[in-house]
This record gives sequence, structure tokens and C-alpha cells, in this order.
Amino acid sequence: MLPAGSSGAGAGTDREVGESVQTGANDLSALWERLERLLAERAPGDHAALRPGASPAELNELEQDLGFPLHPGLRTLLIRHNGVTARRSSTEPGAFLLNYHLLDTAGVLENQRLLASMEQDAMDEGDGELVSGRIAHRMWVPFAASFTADMLFVDHRTGEHYGEIGETNFGDPEYLLLWASQETMLRDLCDGIENGSPVGPLRQVPRVHEGRMLEWMVAGLEW
Repeated sequence: MLPAGSSGAGAGTDREVGESVQTGANDLSALWERLERLLAERAPGDHAALRPGASPAELNELEQDLGFPLHPGLRTLLIRHNGVTARRSSTEPGAFLLNYHLLDTAGVLENQRLLASMEQDAMDEGDGELVSGRIAHRMWVPFAASFTADMLFVDHRTGEHYGEIGETNFGDPEYLLLWASQETMLRDLCDGIENGSPVGPLRQVPRVHEGRMLEWMVAGLEW
């Protein structure tokens, strides 16, 4: 029995982990607030397209359907914004994230299931090594998509890849690692919007189209 006023090592560790997670969530929320302010000031159409956050019930249902917990950063995102207003064409605002639009919880699940199905089909056909972890994986959870069916995802694989932000383009044989974390992604995006500086490994730069929405182009290419 522990003496009065003392606690086990596990309790201290659990408390430290909890405090670390909360600190990370607070930092991430501050970065989202920074991005939201920039959108409101410079791309009001994109800002207006942001939807309110998902409910606890929607998040719990998503995790149950996925079969594993959401990465804390993705949960923070969905709590703030459950996707954007449905876009009918690329000329409508909402694709402020390198020309990708945020998905709602239904879209997250639909696209994760697509990736999981692609991986499983390849494994059933004996081609798993060509697909799994290269262009699809069941532990990749998409949070943004384009009209060409490309996706941005949060990697939920355990180990060194956990929390990374990747891009899967079905015309390429390998996914592209964009950022080590959502925090890095948001800092990069905010700096790019504020300064017009290149963002990500493809060095994309933003411009404001028609005073209402962001468009991104590879640096050096003509508009």
C-alpha cells in the first residue's frame, strides 16, 4: 500500500501524458485560429465555406466505424470544422488547403474505406507489396480531397509514421510525405498565406482568386 499523499509511478505517467496531449491540442487550436483569421481577412469565400464542428456522437460513430481511435490532431480538426460546404465545381470556394477541401466525418470514412479496399484487393491478388503503404493503407485516414480523387491523409500507423500528413495521387506509384505533423502543416500554410512563400515539398504558392478564395500553384509557373 502506498503512503498517504503519494501516488504510483503509473499515475504520474498517465497525468503527464494527459497534460502533453492537452498542450498539443491547445497549440493546434491556436494554429487553426490563426489560419481562420487569415482566411477571413484574405479569402472570405473560403472562410465562409467552413462548416461547424462535428458532434461528439459523430466522432464516436466515426471511430467505431474505423475500428481505431482518431489521431488527436484529426479529432481537433473535426471538432472545429466538420468539412466545408459542398462544392459543385472547382470554381467554388473551400479548397484552401493546397487546392484540397476538408472532408466531413462521412467523407472521412468513405475515403478511408476506399483506401482500405484498395489495399485488401491488392493483397488478395498477391500484389500487396505494390500497394500497401505505397498508394493505399487501411490506417491512412483522409481528411481532405480534390475533385480528381486525390487525398490528403493523417497516417495512423503505429511507430515513426504516426501523425504524418501524406498525399496520395492515384496517378503516382508512391504517396508523397508532405509534413511530419498537422502542426507543421498549419504553420507552413499560415506562413505561405501571410508572406506568399512556397509551401510543402512541391513549393506551391497561394494567390487570392476574385478576392474570395485561395488557389495554389507551383512556384515559378505562370498564372
